[in-house]
Amino acid sequence: MKKMIIFDSNAVLRYILQDNLEMADLAEKQILENDCFIPTEVIAEMVYVLSKVYKIPRQDIRAAITGVLNISSISTTHYDVSTNGLECFAETNLDFVDCLMAGYNNGGYEVFTFDKDLKKYLSKLSWNNG
Repeated sequence: MKKMIIFDSNAVLRYILQDNLEMADLAEKQILENDCFIPTEVIAEMVYVLSKVYKIPRQDIRAAITGVLNISSISTTHYDVSTNGLECFAETNLDFVDCLMAGYNNGGYEVFTFDKDLKKYLSKLSWNNG
């Protein structure tokens, strides 16, 4: 019987980066044998670590994390919000939390903010979507 495994950022990062093959293989085994859940907070931490510590380009971060989220045994809170946030992150200079807010906006929520850069991005989304 499959069980639900909640991944932390370190486990997913080992799987993505393949920088410790033993840990990467163990993470892959969990993914293949269980239902796995990656919380939004973990996605945010992974984005931070990949961009600030590993200096990985934003587009590559989007591709790597979206690829993991698209594995059939993996689920997350508000998949569309996370993937829209990753898309925003790849296309802009906004920080990832602001991009998640934009992801909520794309998901049908109205975002209230005083952040000028986020407001500008959201108004562009509204123009494109309306």
